[in-house]
Amino acid sequence: MLMAKDGLSAAQLSRLRQYDTCTLSNAIERLRIRPRCEGFVTGTAECRFPHLQPVIGYAVTGKVRAAMPPIDGRGYYEDLDWWRYLVTVPAPRIVVMQDTDPSPGVGALFGEVHARICRALGCVAYVTNGAVRDLPGIEALDFQLFAGSVVVSHAYAHVVAYGEPVEIGGLGISSGDLLHGDLHGVHSIPRKGIHRLSELAEQIRREEHELFQLTESKGFSVDMLAAKLGERAGKR
Repeated sequence: MLMAKDGLSAAQLSRLRQYDTCTLSNAIERLRIRPRCEGFVTGTAECRFPHLQPVIGYAVTGKVRAAMPPIDGRGYYEDLDWWRYLVTVPAPRIVVMQDTDPSPGVGALFGEVHARICRALGCVAYVTNGAVRDLPGIEALDFQLFAGSVVVSHAYAHVVAYGEPVEIGGLGISSGDLLHGDLHGVHSIPRKGIHRLSELAEQIRREEHELFQLTESKGFSVDMLAAKLGERAGKR
């Protein structure tokens, strides 16, 4: 089995999971280790169940096609080599499949059958630029989906490669990358500075709460805002 390189315990992963993506994104920005316009999926993988809690897990990557039949005849969920690979990545797992058809979304690899197998194998979410289906059944499992579209059929959906780097909505993802997602979308958690993220996220929560309280105070003014922002800058 591949080992997680970040050294996080189950308790630490659970703690990071409690934060929404916006708060963790702000915390990552304070580490100043990547440009603010990088590190997240844009435009091609919409959260399908916005009411569900945030998810966190290690990426299990693959590539799929649905417009043409598989050469070896193994389609949909029948590729046992894929499942054997999936369990080599540490749990919790997030399956990330790049649809490589010229027009992604012709058919859905991922439906309720896939979701039930994945959940039983320690997966918590599925991310794709392609399509998904069977939404009511998957939602009932509290299993999160991030997908480009929803379709009726799985067509000829099959895995064509796994374990390779993929790209979803501008974000390059490799197997073993730590991903975090919620109703706002999906982003990657960088290994550098990862053990500081909870502390920074809590600091951001406190600062925002204080600012929110200030805006509700009687006589709130720009001068009061300037004083608060100056106070905050002095603490950093």
